[in-house]
Amino acid sequence: MSKKLVAYFSASGVTKKAAELLAKASGADIYEIVPKVPYTGADLNWTDRNSRSSVEMRDPSSRPEIADTSAKIENYDTIFLGFPIWWYVAPTIINTFLESYDFSGKTIVLFATSGGSGFGKAVDGLKGSVDASAAIKEGKILNGKISEEELKIWADKF
Repeated sequence: MSKKLVAYFSASGVTKKAAELLAKASGADIYEIVPKVPYTGADLNWTDRNSRSSVEMRDPSSRPEIADTSAKIENYDTIFLGFPIWWYVAPTIINTFLESYDFSGKTIVLFATSGGSGFGKAVDGLKGSVDASAAIKEGKILNGKISEEELKIWADKF
């Protein structure tokens, strides 16, 4: 049996709830990716071209700092990596997280929450942030009511 970690970034709490349920269902450890500078409501206003999230997402090289890098990635085989979908991709803080650790030989399974879109180009946008030997897999959009049993069945595939 492989050792699993659920790592997630949640701007508003929605992804956090999904991550906690996934960790419980899969028996995985959990790790929150926390920005060094927390996002405010104004920062997340996607209708404002000058909001922090809008500025970051227009710049693919943006790498918002994370508060700590204490996740023991070397202890895990499979990492479920969760985030809200922003502009059809992962927020660039997810690239920061991936570039902060060695994921060589690891399986990274994405999960996301979204107001209506799918993964879009999230996988492509993250591949360059890890060693080529890491496998990034498009996983599941976790919106709405998903049962713990359904999540367990899905997570056990990895």
